[in-house]
Amino acid sequence: MNADKNSQGSSSTGRQADAERPSGARIGSAYATSSVPNPVARTPRPERTDRTHRQRVAVVIPAKDESRRIAATVRAAKAIPHVDLVLVVDDGSDDNTQDVARDAGAVVVRHSHNRGKAAAMETGAAVVAMRDAADRAPRLLLFIDGDLAETAVNTAPLVAPVLDGVADVAIALLPPQVGAGGRGIVVGAARRAIHSLTGWTPTQPLSGMRCLTRQAFEAATPLARGWGVEAGMTIDLLRQGYVAVEVPCDLRHRPSGTDFRGQMHRAAQYRDVQLAVAARRTKAVAGRVSGKKSVTR
Repeated sequence: MNADKNSQGSSSTGRQADAERPSGARIGSAYATSSVPNPVARTPRPERTDRTHRQRVAVVIPAKDESRRIAATVRAAKAIPHVDLVLVVDDGSDDNTQDVARDAGAVVVRHSHNRGKAAAMETGAAVVAMRDAADRAPRLLLFIDGDLAETAVNTAPLVAPVLDGVADVAIALLPPQVGAGGRGIVVGAARRAIHSLTGWTPTQPLSGMRCLTRQAFEAATPLARGWGVEAGMTIDLLRQGYVAVEVPCDLRHRPSGTDFRGQMHRAAQYRDVQLAVAARRTKAVAGRVSGKKSVTR
């Protein structure tokens, strides 16, 4: 879960990645993409008609100690159009999350001990890949939190922009959450860092609900550790020329409050985001230095 993400749910623009997408392409009026000069070359996508008819979606739910909400989350996820696989990665829960999720109809894999969200996402994506058919397009990956309960079905709007080829990753914009205790410090730091490294200013940089192509996911690996996974993924994808959009979704989750536990969670978030950003700044500087050396040779 991402506690410090209670910004207003408004749309934002992503980046244009290749010539096959029209500049300013839109679905409705919720989001749009914009051009990026000199994008990184990527593997062309299948024709849109082929994707629409054959594409499937796997919902991946990293979860720890979510036995009270996971059943409702799984059932709601199964109702999302194009979804044919709901996978729960039990990240070392102390309760019976895995049993409840399995009884609700999910495929469940379990870490013997808590390894963190990034590891759970990577495990989930690997299991989905093993279940993808060789003669069909790889499933889109829809990552959602385990505590969304019945509102998980409202992540459905994230599928359309990726399915239709408008974006490589669609990120949920959540409405203000009741009981959220954050003051926006972590969100602000992540937003500024993403802007400084990519030129894009996301509204909710820490939103964990996102749908993306298999190609985009692989391009973002290895994922940043801890709570830096979302900011790190966004930076890595945009710097490689992938397209990101934010899409309003009416979701409700369990935010961290103002108690000591909530404050410690936000401190850990801030630390992990800063570590992820620092690693990517270093990589960007190294890339510029390497490029200058190549030019002078």
